[in-house]
Amino acid sequence: MHLHQKLTYCVNEWRDNNYPSEQYPAIAEIFSHAYLDAESKQYRFLRHAQIVALETYWYLRIVLETPTIPELYEKLYPKLADRLNAMGISAKLFEEADYDYDALLDRVRTDNKFVREHHLESLRETLNLNYSSYILALAMGAGKTILMGTIAATEFAMAQEYPDGPFVQNALIFAPGKTIIESLREIADIPFDRILPERMNKLFAATLKLTFTRDGDKELSGVVWGSRFNIVVTNTEKIRIQKNSARGAKKAQFSLPFNGVEDHDAEIANLRLQAIASLPHLAIFSDEAHHTYGQKLLGKWQKNKDSGEMEFVEQGIKKVRRTVDYLAKETNLLVVINTTGTPYFERQPLRDVVVWYGLGEGIRDGILKEVANNIQVFDLDTNNSDDLITRIIHDFVADYWSVTTEEGAPARLALYFPQTDSLDELKPAVESALAIKGIDPTTVLPVHSKSPEENKRAFYRVANDPQSPHRIILLVNMGTEGWNCPSLFATGLIRQLKSSNNFVLQAATRCLRQVPGNTKPARIYLTKDNRKILEKQLQETYGTTIQELLHNQTERVEKEVKLTKWSMPPLLLKKKILRYRRKNAAQQNEMLAFRLPEVSYQPKATIETWTIAEPKSGTTRMAKVDKDSESVSLEPDFFDLYAAATMLSANYHLPPNRVLVALRKIYGHAGRIPEHHIEPLSRQIEHQCCQYEEDWQELDVALALVKPEGFDQQLIDGEPTYTAKISFAKHREHLYKIPEDLPDHELARQVSFHYEGYNFDSAPETEYLQRVIALIGEHQDNIEGVWFTGGLTDPNKTDLFAEYLGEDGRWHRYTPDFVIQRKDGKHLVVEVKNDRFSAEVHTDLARHSKGEEALSQEGRKAVALKQWQDLNPEILHYQVIFADSVLAVDAMDETRAFLQNNS
Repeated sequence: MHLHQKLTYCVNEWRDNNYPSEQYPAIAEIFSHAYLDAESKQYRFLRHAQIVALETYWYLRIVLETPTIPELYEKLYPKLADRLNAMGISAKLFEEADYDYDALLDRVRTDNKFVREHHLESLRETLNLNYSSYILALAMGAGKTILMGTIAATEFAMAQEYPDGPFVQNALIFAPGKTIIESLREIADIPFDRILPERMNKLFAATLKLTFTRDGDKELSGVVWGSRFNIVVTNTEKIRIQKNSARGAKKAQFSLPFNGVEDHDAEIANLRLQAIASLPHLAIFSDEAHHTYGQKLLGKWQKNKDSGEMEFVEQGIKKVRRTVDYLAKETNLLVVINTTGTPYFERQPLRDVVVWYGLGEGIRDGILKEVANNIQVFDLDTNNSDDLITRIIHDFVADYWSVTTEEGAPARLALYFPQTDSLDELKPAVESALAIKGIDPTTVLPVHSKSPEENKRAFYRVANDPQSPHRIILLVNMGTEGWNCPSLFATGLIRQLKSSNNFVLQAATRCLRQVPGNTKPARIYLTKDNRKILEKQLQETYGTTIQELLHNQTERVEKEVKLTKWSMPPLLLKKKILRYRRKNAAQQNEMLAFRLPEVSYQPKATIETWTIAEPKSGTTRMAKVDKDSESVSLEPDFFDLYAAATMLSANYHLPPNRVLVALRKIYGHAGRIPEHHIEPLSRQIEHQCCQYEEDWQELDVALALVKPEGFDQQLIDGEPTYTAKISFAKHREHLYKIPEDLPDHELARQVSFHYEGYNFDSAPETEYLQRVIALIGEHQDNIEGVWFTGGLTDPNKTDLFAEYLGEDGRWHRYTPDFVIQRKDGKHLVVEVKNDRFSAEVHTDLARHSKGEEALSQEGRKAVALKQWQDLNPEILHYQVIFADSVLAVDAMDETRAFLQNNS
């Protein structure tokens, strides 16, 4: 079992127990905020893959206390045989090492021939890291950039919640190359209020300092040395360690820098690195970490001229790794997080991978387009390239030319060429094939490294602008890693491409990134030679095959719903609000009475004597000499009266003067308070002032059915448009409805669908809406509308939810399925439940009528809404309809009476 698989079991158990942490319970609050509805797994903002990765990360940080990878293997695999197996070490190798575990690991670190012979390069790299460094391997489209920003945000929030805790207070995020750093700018747009609970987000937002490095800046502008809560985003070229040597100069030669350019470049890097090294409690995020990992990056294997044997020639650690190592030495580096799309290095599992989310899972979760039965392989040689181009263009035009995204961007095709000569040679064939179809050749955009700046700007525009006119993009050494073009539906690899650096894989899979509302699969066009390369790179990078990719089916669907009625009248009713008050309100103004704490001062330091023990067998270790520790006498710290009064009053929401007067009575007007007195004084305040009781207050409230400010807003043709993303299991796609799916879609649009579309939970819910709309057609003068509210549960988007106390002792939100509004101001709230809950709901409603507490979860929900009716009998009625697969004959009787003004 791989490390990430073992961790999955541990994290699942932690989640099922609601993320227990005695020292840091706020982490459970953060994860609770990630869900709009934990029961139905409706996420607030993060996707499933991101939440699982975040859970795993915090399990490592809080539960396992941030172990290094070797320590992590020891913790998770206490049985040595299991540990060796997980690390990729066979029992035979352990036997050859005389069953000495430490000696075996030492040989992996030092014996090049042994490592190469047994394919242990990735393990060696793991063992040589003396800091905590984890790989989060997530396929493209899973949202690695947002995940990095989320980890940083939750770390900062925990650091602010627990100032003395082991949490990150500064983050460095870097990526190889300028193209990828452009994609990292997405961090600036992350809605952190949808990641952090409101109380945490306020302080986080007030203290966050986000810096993107700029070309030409010698220092990190905006970063104060030694400060906290910085997120610094850069590409590795701006911060890497590099030698200052003249170009072309031999090592033994003495040479002066040419015009000081070399010195200038080195100085820029050093100043930036020094600024980052000054930041305490640092975390480093390395995006596209396959640029950092891999034993090839440390040197290469070559034949010894004298012996004829293969030997490993060290070439120095790659610059990215050397930069991380430098920062680990210069500051208190807490953790390194590496994100990448692969858990493998040349078919070897990377032993640092703690999370693995592959292409297949991305397709099943609906974050990647399907490609099932949609990879077309052409057995044509280079002499038939014109025919290949024509076939691809005609096929794409026939199947994709009319396809658009929900934003209106037309489907696009990217064709990849090995050299610019090939592109120039075959570009006329592309234009000719389009001309046969009557399509203007200006839709073609050729781009490569030497293209005019105008072409490059047009290329970047294609990825982000739905109005870009270019549909066919011809590329050489561009448009792979870091290029996020949602409207790309097909890729074609023309002539054999180089197999190095996963270029074929990166190019072929660019079209897989999913867009909301899309049901069209992606398509990949390959030559026979490129198919072999793609197969190899799929194996090495994802551990999968083309056949497996072809059989992966989407299991989740993501849709973008649009708000159509944003000025709906609120629901005016009485509601009971739970508040807390002091049991004796007079305590607020009573004088505090402190007693002088009778606590002795405990010294803060001890001295112990240790020595180096060298046993006859085993490894050298440290051993303690003296049995008892010697205490060091230290003077206690003191607070003046004003500082102590301010601190205590802030902690307990008391007037500072009230606390100051009480302190003066026992310490005098000019006294000082020892630090060790603060805690017992706090307990005295709690005993006198902090006795609270529940206070249920009946208030008039206006519940907004929709809150436009909670939706994503954008301007389309100068008009505001409000949208939100939802996701659900693919087997429920038939329950997603828009007005056109109903028999009378014009009436449906008029009296329902305040947002489009509705994502129902069951067929009876769909049936109920259809039947209500049909009844409204008979009584339209009386009715404002019928609104499906069960799919809209985010409190930022609606106020329509009741709260109930769950069996876990926590408060939960519950949203009814339907609200019918009459023009006379009366409302019918309807819940459609499965028939299997009928007995427990009826029992708990009967208990409620007797003043007894509900016992079941579904009963608690029903009682919460019944209490609304009890408080508002004149304007609100609550009905529960039970159904199995279809509604009962009499299910609509109460609704019909309400529509006819009979109730």
